[in-house]
Amino acid sequence: MPVGIEAWIFQIPPITRGWLVVSVLTSLAVQCQLVTPLQLYFSPRSAFINAQPWRMATTFFYFGSISLDFVFHLFFFMRYSRMLEESSFANKKADYFWLLFLSSVMLLGLSPLFNLPFLSSSLAFVPIYLWSRRHPSTPISLFGLITITAPYLPIALVAFSWVLNGTWRAAAGDLVGCAVGHIGWFLRDVWTREMVGGSTFFSEAPVRLKRLFGDQ
Repeated sequence: MPVGIEAWIFQIPPITRGWLVVSVLTSLAVQCQLVTPLQLYFSPRSAFINAQPWRMATTFFYFGSISLDFVFHLFFFMRYSRMLEESSFANKKADYFWLLFLSSVMLLGLSPLFNLPFLSSSLAFVPIYLWSRRHPSTPISLFGLITITAPYLPIALVAFSWVLNGTWRAAAGDLVGCAVGHIGWFLRDVWTREMVGGSTFFSEAPVRLKRLFGDQ
């Protein structure tokens, strides 16, 4: 591997880096026919009744076959997950992992309602949404064409995904991710601060998890 690429990868904070690497390897494994998407998707019947629990994890790492849509989702997820982990979650690996874990649990519960067998893009929109709400006045240039402020970023990306795929169903998972991101933002930044006045189960990782990640 070229030194430049290796250095760039290790500059990415650990949670985002791990998610990125596993996602790329998963798509490459499908591309090389080592596994098939049928072995990776999530459904309650397959995961629980057929005793295939790995599906609860693999559904979050498969962004589809290598294509323009794959690059689109992976690029924006990596960009804003990295920025969020470097700013709001600097030296808080456990808290960031906890945010993604709780969001994953919510998405698994919503998956059957919206017929979403793959939840990678949905989870990717959680850090995008949270970053946009925590940086409301930041201007963002989209593809050098238009400039918007951060709160409009998730909707703009959902619209672009819709245009890219030519069907609203392709953007349904992104919209669900925005909804879960909004719930996570409310529980962490509004309810915890304004109604509780301190840390809660939703805003801070358990002590054991912090020890595991070396945050304590």
